[in-house]
Amino acid sequence: MKTTEVAAAVILREDGAFLLGRRPPGSVYAGYWEFPGGKIEADETPRAALIRELQEELGIQVDTEQALPWLVREHAYAHAHVRLHFFRVRRWQNALRALQHDALHWQPPGAVDVAPLLPANAPILAALNLPDVYAITQASGPQGCGVEAQLLALAQALAHGLRLVQLREPWLTALERENFAQRAVTLCQAHGARLLIHGDAALARRCHAQGVHLSARQLMSLEQRPDFPLVAASCHNAEELARAAQLALDFVVLGAIKATASHPGQPGMGWPACARLLAACPLPVYALGGLSGDDLPAAWQSGAHGIAAIRAAWRPWQADQLN
Repeated sequence: MKTTEVAAAVILREDGAFLLGRRPPGSVYAGYWEFPGGKIEADETPRAALIRELQEELGIQVDTEQALPWLVREHAYAHAHVRLHFFRVRRWQNALRALQHDALHWQPPGAVDVAPLLPANAPILAALNLPDVYAITQASGPQGCGVEAQLLALAQALAHGLRLVQLREPWLTALERENFAQRAVTLCQAHGARLLIHGDAALARRCHAQGVHLSARQLMSLEQRPDFPLVAASCHNAEELARAAQLALDFVVLGAIKATASHPGQPGMGWPACARLLAACPLPVYALGGLSGDDLPAAWQSGAHGIAAIRAAWRPWQADQLN
């Protein structure tokens, strides 16, 4: 079956709510809710098609730089095999109007109350529950701040809105790491945040963490996805990104984008290389490597979901940029 190329918009308000439209009577899947968008014509880029479709469907004008590439996913419907190029749109001109839908509705992430939804959108709704920043602990090691200082920084960041954390502490003893993990999980649960344990599924289960974060080596050796609500992995190239997609992971981290203090003298891949790797990626990706909240716009323009950070995530000035 021929693949139909489609551009779709995740239109986001400042409070994180996103827009869905209901397909009108007489259309295929009439009554189903969907993200606005439509078919990409033969002479169009996905971004150009998106801008045209939003004008036709909603009466809004979106500048090219405000159509941020995000995920590319395929879905086989009974009537067509579609490849959906999803963009996130945070700014637009003109008031929204239902020109081709019979209803529009803003939905908060994690609390969608309209139905039915087009089946292809389930992974998109899950991705919208991921925040912009993924913070990685650094209590131990040559540049570590110490367990108590890290727990204090974690508590402060959680109070300012941090909602996704990776516990990665290879320099701690097994007992120290477990104690630290138990306390960190308790803190995260109290704030409605999710914590993943790096590389240790058994520890993640013992401390009731939300998930596990796989190293690239673990990722490439697995035959099936680990049984956790959230599973992520570290990736560095196209092969690893493809493997993460095959295993249907929830998200990945890609890096290093810039040079880092932990790898002096090694240049990062840079944003253009990042964008090339993410051009058709079906999974949310956090860019990693020498980044802070100031790098979020560049990450979004490159197709990343957000940024992952170690040192920058715990700086006092960074707290207000987390969400």
